[in-house]
Parts: sequence; C-alpha cells; structure tokens
Amino acid sequence: MEVRAVVIFRGRVQGVYFRANCAEKAEALGLRGSVQNRGDGSVEAVFQGDRPGIEACIEWNKTSQPYASVETVEVSWHEPQRDLRSFRILH
Repeated sequence: MEVRAVVIFRGRVQGVYFRANCAEKAEALGLRGSVQNRGDGSVEAVFQGDRPGIEACIEWNKTSQPYASVETVEVSWHEPQRDLRSFRILH
C-alpha cells in the first residue's frame, strides 16, 4: 500500500548537498516526491511510495548523509497524491 510522508529535517542540513543526496537515495529506493530548503534553515522532504522504503529513506537521511548533521526529524503521514510521478529537487 502506498503512502506519503512529509518530513522536516533540522540541524546542519543546508549548504551540505542534503537535497541532492536525499533525492539520489529516494530515487534508488523507488520513491517519488520532492525535497526543498525552507526559510528557517530546515529541509522539507515529501516521500511517496511503500512505507518500508520511506522509513528506510528517512533513516538514511537522518544517519548517513555524508556532510549533514541532522538533529531532529518530524514526520507526518498522509494519503498518497495521484500526481507525483518522479522525485524532484525544488528551489
């Protein structure tokens, strides 16, 4: 069953290739959605796909980003959107 998660990553997550690495991992896991910097210094990611894949992507971004230091992660789960076809980096 497909789900969608909106995830806010806080910490040292801007200016460290977080969005590019996040997108690469999400695509490798077959997820769709987007990732973007927020004005408050956090990063927001929307992941859509199977829940185990989303959870793996969240965990990877939390613990294995090469240059970032994630301090907190907020996750909210939602119904999937029909129009998500790929994973995009938003600017």
